[in-house]
Amino acid sequence: DEARISVRIKDSLENLRRDDLIKKIESDLNLKLGLEKNEYSLTGVLILFNNLLQSLFKSQILTLGFVMLGIFFMFIILFRNLKLALIGVIPNFIAAFFILGIIGIFNIPLDMMTITIAAITIGIAVDNSIHYIYRFKEEFLKSGDYSKTVKTCHSTVGVAILNTSITIVFGFSILVLSNFIPTIYFGIFTGLAMLLAMLLVLTLLPSFLISFKPFKTK
Repeated sequence: DEARISVRIKDSLENLRRDDLIKKIESDLNLKLGLEKNEYSLTGVLILFNNLLQSLFKSQILTLGFVMLGIFFMFIILFRNLKLALIGVIPNFIAAFFILGIIGIFNIPLDMMTITIAAITIGIAVDNSIHYIYRFKEEFLKSGDYSKTVKTCHSTVGVAILNTSITIVFGFSILVLSNFIPTIYFGIFTGLAMLLAMLLVLTLLPSFLISFKPFKTK
């Protein structure tokens, strides 16, 4: 004998935890009804979408790792300086992990959009570090003074970084007008990540340059 039970689930629910729900159903089938795994089958769009998300989570963790390594080695090739490469990537990595931490603290569900925020943030924000370091290198060759070079960079490339970052933040913030919860989260946290990355590039990066002095003084 067979029985078929159909359940309608609103996929746009803000607090929907697909994987937890599926595990709870499987647990109840096993403990309350005494069914073994080979005696029932869960199917439907929810199951397919959850399997897709679980696969995406694993691949995104690997992707984020490769992104970090790739950018780090790219910085080494660009600047030919291990210390400078570390200084350049740290602010961007901090911004990405900070946003992931906020998402975790507030128990915001990861989906196909929010899981990509960290990689997107690093990919876009790293441009600010490259522009700042290149300008810093040029200005330092002229003055040979770290503090003076920071002031010059803040008044030139710093203004450009500020303007472009604010534009990007506003661009992503438009997504909060969406009716789709994952899109709203994506807009909020990507915009917040870009804002944080900009602040770190304009504060933490110069501090690292002054503290660790990757360029030789005259």
